[in-house]
Amino acid sequence: MSTEPFRLAVLASGRGTNFEAIAVRCAERDFPAEVACLVTDRPDAGAVAIARRRGIDVVTVEPGRRRARLADGAEARIVAECRRRGVSLVVLAGFMRILRADLLREYAGRIINIHPSLLPAFPGLRAPRQALEYGVRVAGCTVHFVDDTVDGGPVILQACVPVHDDDTEETLAARILEQEHRILVRAVERLARGALRVEGRRVLGAGDPPPFGKDDA
Repeated sequence: MSTEPFRLAVLASGRGTNFEAIAVRCAERDFPAEVACLVTDRPDAGAVAIARRRGIDVVTVEPGRRRARLADGAEARIVAECRRRGVSLVVLAGFMRILRADLLREYAGRIINIHPSLLPAFPGLRAPRQALEYGVRVAGCTVHFVDDTVDGGPVILQACVPVHDDDTEETLAARILEQEHRILVRAVERLARGALRVEGRRVLGAGDPPPFGKDDA
């Protein structure tokens, strides 16, 4: 068994609550992974302040002129920074850019994302709003492997969140976010321990989180 540390690069564009959930858990002695760096396309993102407070390296890359893309050369820089730090897994935690060839090629099968819906339902932006508009009674979140589709890679873990009659987009999103923190950390832990295997589109070895956010038995 390798004694090399399982190192993460976390990519985030916003408040950084999922990034912080990972960083907190990685700081615990029994957790099998560590955060090598935060990568962001927004130097003013809340995630940056969290990283600075925790002494985690920050890599800032240029956003592209197109809304969902990074600037030319930005992905190549991310790959170089990840190589230099010995990164084993890339975690997208609210990173609002679509990845292209460089990162997908270098870290094929080693990039995961958290999305605030029960995929394949409601991919793309504003998933809680999509769920409310569609009228579903159960929403949730998904950790999945990243491929060259939009929110279409194999599912690792999901958690359910009930939709209340008086929910707004904001209240539903807040409850989903609580479950995002749980299953994203769990997915990182299972990957770091080498517990997952992929058979076609099925990801085995992750286990099933309890429904509706109940504590593990």
